[in-house]
Amino acid sequence: MELKLSLPQDCIGDFTYNFIWQHRGAKLNPTDVIPSQLGTRYSYEAVVEALKSGEDVHLKGDVGTRLGSSLGVDLVFFGGNGRELPEVGSMVVDGNAGSHLGLSMLSGALYIKGEVKEPLGNVVQVESDLEGYKKFVSLTWLLHHPGEQEQHTLREPNEFKDGGCLLLADRIVRNTLAARCRNEAAVHVKGDVGLSAGILMRKGLVVIEGNADMNAAALLNGGTVVVLGDAAEFLGVEMKRGVAFVKGNAKGYVGAKMTGGRILCRRTKPIPPVTERKLEKDDLALLARFNVSGMLTLNYGRYEV
Repeated sequence: MELKLSLPQDCIGDFTYNFIWQHRGAKLNPTDVIPSQLGTRYSYEAVVEALKSGEDVHLKGDVGTRLGSSLGVDLVFFGGNGRELPEVGSMVVDGNAGSHLGLSMLSGALYIKGEVKEPLGNVVQVESDLEGYKKFVSLTWLLHHPGEQEQHTLREPNEFKDGGCLLLADRIVRNTLAARCRNEAAVHVKGDVGLSAGILMRKGLVVIEGNADMNAAALLNGGTVVVLGDAAEFLGVEMKRGVAFVKGNAKGYVGAKMTGGRILCRRTKPIPPVTERKLEKDDLALLARFNVSGMLTLNYGRYEV
């Protein structure tokens, strides 16, 4: 499939149709024709269905924000199982790409000939097999397929450490980091992260040496998210299982709509019905792992429903 664009357009190849379950088609209708096409009239849905079938989509011209959001996800809202689609196609852009590239992306690849605006989504750049293009793949895909990591050479300074830990040291801010991870894998970030770090994780460990933007550990359903700096509002929003730990300060609305799991952070006023509980042995062990021990533990609380 090939589209030529006279002007950049947002949400091309967005498997969520910009979260259609929230706006019910009022914001973006899947059957609408993508504007600014030259010589074709493909809809947003036609592009997504082509990618699902394994077909590559070539875009001539610049594209806007949210290219390939949730690319390769078999979304529950559309009757899927929430896991990755194994044979999804790739998107190839002969131009520049806007911000939020590959939000919550699980499989496939994004090839960009021009520049990419930050922040990124759940992607990392690897050595490209297509000359003249930057190649981005899903962070979560790399965590799910450790046996294939050697086939995807990370661009320095990012690297795989001993034991398969993915070290991100490029200081690029990413949203939806490690989204939907289902493997006992680890990601270590040297720097800050954007929105929704660890969203929908079921297994694994994310350690962030900097700050996290809003919605860290959102919809967490297992695994552990550690923020060694500060966390913005809505830490653990709609959390179901797992552990979120913030060593620095957590801003307001901690635990909003939380139904399970636990949050460890400096003492705060969570959103009811979340309440503060006494730190347990496992909590103290996690705090000690990140150099919080002795009298310092008195500054922290355990928050759960």
